[in-house]
Amino acid sequence: MSSNKHPLGTEPINPSVNVANKAVIESKTPLDVQGIVKRATELNDFGHLLEHVPYAKFIGMRVERFGDELIFKLPAKDDNIGNPVLPAIHGGVIAGFMEMSAIVQLMVFMQTAKVPKVVDFSIDYLRAGLHKDSFAECRITRQGRRVANVNINCWQTNRKQLIATARAHFLID
Repeated sequence: MSSNKHPLGTEPINPSVNVANKAVIESKTPLDVQGIVKRATELNDFGHLLEHVPYAKFIGMRVERFGDELIFKLPAKDDNIGNPVLPAIHGGVIAGFMEMSAIVQLMVFMQTAKVPKVVDFSIDYLRAGLHKDSFAECRITRQGRRVANVNINCWQTNRKQLIATARAHFLID
């Protein structure tokens, strides 16, 4: 058996492609997370921050600041539908939106140099998220030197009628 064969098939491995891919990966410079967060905070434009997050762009996530509060918005979007019969937003989209909201909240209010890493994320779905705009707000309940706890609430028309609530723990070193 030739060493130039792909281990899972008969296609030959092209070493030059692997070297080219490795060079592209190594040439990418890390994002200046702290600089991006600082600029977004100074301009009060968090769209700049979300533009650097592919998943946030994919689901259409937005954020607005009202005083000391950030309110996150997930606009109604056909691609986010999980149940076309109701129609309802896919539960994974809701969870991803809430998790991303908590991450952005931590980055903005803690001026982090790195993106916080998820340690644990627990969500309770309370009712169907219908095909309309959804909103989320986060509350940092405990912040230690290395770990932060965040509560996230998600609603659509009325803040008192939540569609989901979540708790998350993040490593923030």
